Amino acid sequence: MKNVVVLGIMLSTICGLIACRSAVQDDPVVLIRTELGDIVVEIYLNKAPITSRNFMQYVNEKRLRDALFYRAVRMDNQPDNDVKIEVIQGGIGFMESDLRLPPIIHESTDETGILHKDGVISMARAAPGTASSEFFICIGDQPALDFGGKRNPDGVGFAAFGKVVDGMDVVHKIHAGEADGQMLKMPVKITEIRRVKKRKASTD
Repeated sequence: MKNVVVLGIMLSTICGLIACRSAVQDDPVVLIRTELGDIVVEIYLNKAPITSRNFMQYVNEKRLRDALFYRAVRMDNQPDNDVKIEVIQGGIGFMESDLRLPPIIHESTDETGILHKDGVISMARAAPGTASSEFFICIGDQPALDFGGKRNPDGVGFAAFGKVVDGMDVVHKIHAGEADGQMLKMPVKITEIRRVKKRKASTD
């Protein structure tokens, strides 16, 4: 009888460990290949599940196959904004498209803990709950985009969901492109976007 009880406890423990492991998924890594070079982004699926799954659906279903980086927000092209930021923005664009998915629920930074630091990727939006296909990458820390920040009058910030782990030099090249206001005169085409294997940490 004692052996049966011990076996039952062991099986229960193993099942619990398996359940915990399956609940926490590996954060995917995405390659964004552009005309100016590669950007590699780690997507924080466990911290921002709604926003991350939305972005990965675009990636997995090849909905960003015609996407562009088309906007560069710099200190010198925001004359009407008291609170200034620096980002590049990309996605399907503003025209109607069958590739665009329905908007998602807003996941603010106070929920996810993902702040708009240098290299963080986040969702562009109008009102909260309108984000769908457009995203941006921060150049430098942008606390005005966090929950409670003053960039948007509603104060709930933007939905960050990952971070550039390689290719910030490419982000800076895009950011420095010639622009008409904030819109790049020569938008940078995303030639490929796909999930890639996570790089192993160096043991050196």
